[in-house]
Amino acid sequence: MAEPQPPWSYGTLKSVAAVLADTENGLTGREIGDLLVRLNMSDPLPDATKRDRLAEAFVARQDRDQSSNRIITFIVAAMEPVRYRDRPELFTLRQDRLNEHLAFVGLRVNDAGKVARGARAQTLDEATRIATSIRDELQRRKAHPEVLRYCSVEVLKKAHFHACLEATKSIFDRLRMTTGAQGDGAALVDAALALGKTGVPALAINSLGTQTECDEQTGLANLIKGLGGLYRNPTAHDPRLNRSVSDDELLEVLTMVSMVHRRLDGARSADGGSP
Repeated sequence: MAEPQPPWSYGTLKSVAAVLADTENGLTGREIGDLLVRLNMSDPLPDATKRDRLAEAFVARQDRDQSSNRIITFIVAAMEPVRYRDRPELFTLRQDRLNEHLAFVGLRVNDAGKVARGARAQTLDEATRIATSIRDELQRRKAHPEVLRYCSVEVLKKAHFHACLEATKSIFDRLRMTTGAQGDGAALVDAALALGKTGVPALAINSLGTQTECDEQTGLANLIKGLGGLYRNPTAHDPRLNRSVSDDELLEVLTMVSMVHRRLDGARSADGGSP
């Protein structure tokens, strides 16, 4: 991001530093020191805890520049994919945790390790109001318990699109858990629900005894694929990330996800037993 970026609040700087210098899953003290030297950043508290050391380095540089650009550069350097060649799960963990805090400044770490524009998070008051309203309506509709987790303040304060993404993700997570299939997206849906050449899916939502029931099975699979296409796996510069999702659309998505989970509740595995 070449253009000057406004300074971040002290709380945001501390939160980002806490992720990157986390005791268990953060950079080592040596890695922090090496990056500070490489990026020509001062190290005001070299003997402090990792979190305090990095936070003070961020504060010092931002005070000097009156911009958050060098902190963004540090994040990009720390998130270089080559660093995670042997531990891709660590990249995902740090990416997710960073994005929770970067959402409040309208930024995100994408899958290439770069910092890009993202949807700005709701304020806590806005998120609380929306969460209460949507949760009440879902409970009135007797929505599946699984979806109620995605109308919490913690989720909604990140952005409505994020709530849609996480709720949709829960379907794919459930397909993996119940069938043992791997992968994601359409390939995962096919592995779990497609009739295939044998006409026997890994997971059946009905007896498949008639053409209507077979069509119903295929229809659910296509619906899940459609939800995935709309809300899952946004890539760098994906316009979906900046798309405004209304309260009504969020409620409709969560209701649809509820219906899918309800159908999966009654599904049976290929051997005839409950998954």
